[in-house]
Amino acid sequence: MKRILVGIKRVVDYNVRIRLKPDGSGIVTDGVKMSINPFDEIALEEALRIRERGAAEEVIVVSIGTAEAQQQLRTALAMGADRAILVETPAGADSPVEPLAAAGVLLKLVEREQPMLVILGKQAIDDDNSQTGQILAALWERPQATFASKVELTGDTARVTREVDAGLETLEVDLPAVLTTDLRLNEPRYVKLPDIMKAKKKPLEVVPLASLGVATAPKTKVVRFDPPPQRQKGVMVKDAAELVAALHAKGLL
Repeated sequence: MKRILVGIKRVVDYNVRIRLKPDGSGIVTDGVKMSINPFDEIALEEALRIRERGAAEEVIVVSIGTAEAQQQLRTALAMGADRAILVETPAGADSPVEPLAAAGVLLKLVEREQPMLVILGKQAIDDDNSQTGQILAALWERPQATFASKVELTGDTARVTREVDAGLETLEVDLPAVLTTDLRLNEPRYVKLPDIMKAKKKPLEVVPLASLGVATAPKTKVVRFDPPPQRQKGVMVKDAAELVAALHAKGLL
């Protein structure tokens, strides 16, 4: 069976204004709306479109996190995924799963499920690491195409247009492969109420993280979170000469 494995992450919704804890140890999540990472939602949408075109038969969504991540997996099932897997981490874990460990977990599932494609968002909006897909490809020893803005499958190859600093680059990779998605690849579909009801009957498997035998000890430690500096009030100038003088005074020219 031709399968696509999609990784999703539970993050604070992108519309929510982030607030830091008073001691700077992290962000406030109590009572805050949580959603699927937007780039992962794009990855799922692309997997669903590939299946709808007949190039795949099954879409599996995977998330690594606490039991609360089941909510985002159910949303993914409502979007159209066929089944879900939660690799459950202990409640109240001190550190999040880092990219190397996440890639190791995904590799274990790849070995079990044997997908033709693994599609991930290019990065999560909480830590902005942009590393998991690349590390997974290296561990799996399969090709990768990152920052995809267009994906075309033909037989056992994928033609991927990716966004780079100089514009667009087109790669052709053999399958199986790892893809990571950029913002302009597609626009995810809205979830409808009937689909939410159907999603409750779709299979959601829970796998304890410890059972996979992946080393998850953190390699880095976040010392402190600080908010960005407040934007300074603008200054009105009468003409270009006064603007240049003001910029010189601030050392900007």
